[in-house]
Amino acid sequence: MISVGDPLPDAQLTRMGAEGPEQVAISSLTQGRKVVIFAVPGAFTPTCHSAHVPSFIRTKDALAAKGVDEIICVSANDPFVMQAWGEATGATAAGITMLGDSESAFTEALGMRFDAPPAGLIGRSKRYAMLVEDGAVKVLNLEENPGQCETSAGEGLLDAMG
Repeated sequence: MISVGDPLPDAQLTRMGAEGPEQVAISSLTQGRKVVIFAVPGAFTPTCHSAHVPSFIRTKDALAAKGVDEIICVSANDPFVMQAWGEATGATAAGITMLGDSESAFTEALGMRFDAPPAGLIGRSKRYAMLVEDGAVKVLNLEENPGQCETSAGEGLLDAMG
């Protein structure tokens, strides 16, 4: 599993662009920048929808004041779902980048995959938030229970940043 100090694996994620779905390398978003990446088990799932995304909408300005250039939400969903979810939560309007990891390649490379077959969640991400500076992990807050959103919330990450 990825740890503080490790470089992020270079993986392709998908976002909705002007012409439809487009690939984006995570390295292109983090190189020479200070970026927050938070991951959720699934778009529109209860804790993700009602707690996790709203926490980053609330803390966006405080994170920007600490030099964060971009906040990225990653989920093992397709870019169409991520676009609709960003619009439904207000994340897109708040300037949060919604990226799909539909094959879980980034999630697997981080060592963050989890499965919850009874809930229909296969190949999903554990819930976490990280601060990445110039492609390296500086702070990593991983939730022990994917149904909780405390240390991985925007406020939890702000606290960890000091």
